[in-house]
Amino acid sequence: MTAQVTHAVQPTFRRHRARMGRREAIEGFLCVAPWLIGFVAFTAGPMLASIYLSLTDYEILRPIHFTGVRNFAKALNDPLFSKSLWNTAFYTSLYVPLHLLTALLAAIMLNARVRGLGVYRVIYYVPSIMPAVANAFLWMWIYNPEYGLANAILHVFGLPPQKWLFDQDLAKPAFVIMALWGLGSSMIVFLAGLQGMDPVLYEAAEIDGATWWSKFWTITLPLLTPVVFFNLTMGIIGSFQVFTTAFIATGGGPNNATLFYVLFIYRQGWEFAKMGYASALAWVLFLIVLSVTIVQFRVAGRWVYYEAERKG
Repeated sequence: MTAQVTHAVQPTFRRHRARMGRREAIEGFLCVAPWLIGFVAFTAGPMLASIYLSLTDYEILRPIHFTGVRNFAKALNDPLFSKSLWNTAFYTSLYVPLHLLTALLAAIMLNARVRGLGVYRVIYYVPSIMPAVANAFLWMWIYNPEYGLANAILHVFGLPPQKWLFDQDLAKPAFVIMALWGLGSSMIVFLAGLQGMDPVLYEAAEIDGATWWSKFWTITLPLLTPVVFFNLTMGIIGSFQVFTTAFIATGGGPNNATLFYVLFIYRQGWEFAKMGYASALAWVLFLIVLSVTIVQFRVAGRWVYYEAERKG
């Protein structure tokens, strides 16, 4: 009798479970639908459109003409393309190491237990959330050759004044200093990594007579390598997209010394209305960043230490 009842109930239970599964699937789809619609409409759709536009001669007010890879060949022969790429590479090679170093030093200082630590952390973090436009205008005042704070500091030390953003040799280093101002985001990530370390490791090292440098070099730095790798990857990706400060402060000058790659794309697309060429340049940037990121992940296994993997 019990077996007959169980056999009769099983189909009903299966149908109920199937209905519940379909209901959960529909509810889940409805929850992700706003994001999915936004992704298709504002990310995937424009990306697919830009692939097509990169293969055309499109100037907004004129008909679209398919030209194949002519835009990519044009970029290779464009002196401003190579100039902007060189400016961006120079900026990245100078900014990223200094950014990692300063953010790590700031995190180490803010990891100490001192009075008013919360205030210091806020002071270091606030510049990273300043609006980019306000930040650009602030540094334009600091770098002003006549009454700027930068030359006032040089005067205190008896050094001659500089033209800063108006000097093609100093413009890119000046932009690096401007970018280092916003080290707060990377600093927070480093600080989280420092606070997640096991204090037992440091206690054991102190018992063995290790100095502060030995503890940093053999414990802190190896355990921080995943954080360093994350900040390195994000720093390189972000540095290739520098735009706002150059657009506002210098407009790419002097003598194209601050004509960074994204600013060059903006000019081609919105100032000269060459949307096809600008789309091709954008995909070149995508391929460059993708290639650099893949190389980083390929070599990460040689220097990034994941404690869980080593224990396993």
